[in-house]
Amino acid sequence: MTSPSKALDRRSGLQHNPGQIPEINLVANSESAPVAIVQRQVDAYNRRDLPAFLATYSDGIRLYRMPSSEPAIAGKAAFGEFYRTQRFSLPALRAEILQRIVIGNKVIDHERISGLAEQPIEAVAVYEVSGGVIDRVWFFYP
Repeated sequence: MTSPSKALDRRSGLQHNPGQIPEINLVANSESAPVAIVQRQVDAYNRRDLPAFLATYSDGIRLYRMPSSEPAIAGKAAFGEFYRTQRFSLPALRAEILQRIVIGNKVIDHERISGLAEQPIEAVAVYEVSGGVIDRVWFFYP
């Protein structure tokens, strides 16, 4: 029997706390693990802390907006400028992680982003971590 503060996931038989991000993690956790790096990035995004946000990305960061096979943004300078002018200037900006899957060096987040439009936008972000920083990101929108 589960306690009132825990719920049973019928698919996996695992317990989780309601309100906590459901996470499937197939790698060990540590401060340098991909999931920890991506979480630091999300936390910095929600604080609109550009230096901390950029510290989680490689100099050669490439951001893709699927289905395009060409990067929408390439390089840390262009990436930083985009987030400085197009995202972190928005006072209501916030990302909520609805679900997270971690497979090796990939972190896949189902996100709800508020502050970009009148209504929140849902997206899937796939982060690829290499050398302790995020090297590539693919965004999928409905």
